Amino acid sequence: MDVRLEPWSESALDLLRRINTPQMRRHVGGPEPEDRLLARHRRYLALPATGRGCMFAVLRGDEMVGSIAYHQRDWHGEQIYETGWNVLPPHQGRGIASAAGVALIAVVRGLPRHGDAPRSLHAFPAVENNPSNALCRRLGFTLVGPCDFVYPPGSGSLMRSNDWRIDLAGHDQPAVAPPRDRR
Repeated sequence: MDVRLEPWSESALDLLRRINTPQMRRHVGGPEPEDRLLARHRRYLALPATGRGCMFAVLRGDEMVGSIAYHQRDWHGEQIYETGWNVLPPHQGRGIASAAGVALIAVVRGLPRHGDAPRSLHAFPAVENNPSNALCRRLGFTLVGPCDFVYPPGSGSLMRSNDWRIDLAGHDQPAVAPPRDRR
C-alpha cells in the first residue's frame, strides 16, 4: 500500500479542517472553533523546531487522508512519547492507520537515544474507541490499563482512556502486518 508520512505543512490546514467534524472528534471533545483550530495548526507547524515531536499528514498516493504524530510529554513522572492519529471516513477500514502506525513507530525508534530520551511510546485512545484500541493491539502495544486525563489540554474535561505502551528499546514488532487494502 502506498502510504507515507509527510511532515506537517501549511497545506495540511485543509486536512485539519476535514478532521474537525463531530464524527471525527467524537472521542476527543468534539470540533474546535476556528481560532483554536488555527492555534493547533500553528503548534503542529512549530513542533519539529522544539525537538520534542512531529505531526505528519498521512498520504495515500498524493492525497492527504489522515494525520499521525508523536510528541514528548511527562507521564507519571517519566518522559514518554505520545502518539495519536486520524483517518478520514472515506479511507477508514483500508489498513491506512495500520500502515501509518508502523511507519511512525519506525520513525520514533530511529530517533537518537540520549540519556533522558523517552524509552516508550504511548497511545491514549478513549476507552470506548474500539477501532483505535484494536489498532494499538495490532501495532504491538501492551495495554497498561485505563486512565483519566484532561483533554483537550486546559479544558478541565476529563477523558477516560486506555493507556497503551510500546517499548522503544525492545525489538518487538507489530503484532500483525498491516491489513491489505480491501477496495
